[in-house]
Amino acid sequence: MLEDLNQENTVVGAKQTKRALNDSRAVKVLLADDADPRVTEPLEQLAQEKNVPVEHVPSMKALGAQCGIAVGSASAAQISVRF
Repeated sequence: MLEDLNQENTVVGAKQTKRALNDSRAVKVLLADDADPRVTEPLEQLAQEKNVPVEHVPSMKALGAQCGIAVGSASAAQISVRF
């Protein structure tokens, strides 16, 4: 799950994840289980509405590290790359 992420096709953070979902660019959403539900629940609901699969990861720290940032992240999304 986390191994599939690479920085070129990933957006990090709640605002960017929401934007990717609304722009129909998200192909998978990752949510940290230890993040504030007020942040993650609306993203999970939006992903379900858009028929985008959601995966849960154990921690914000692990998600942030895999995305190449020095802080934790509540969410990330793999996006389709458009040329």
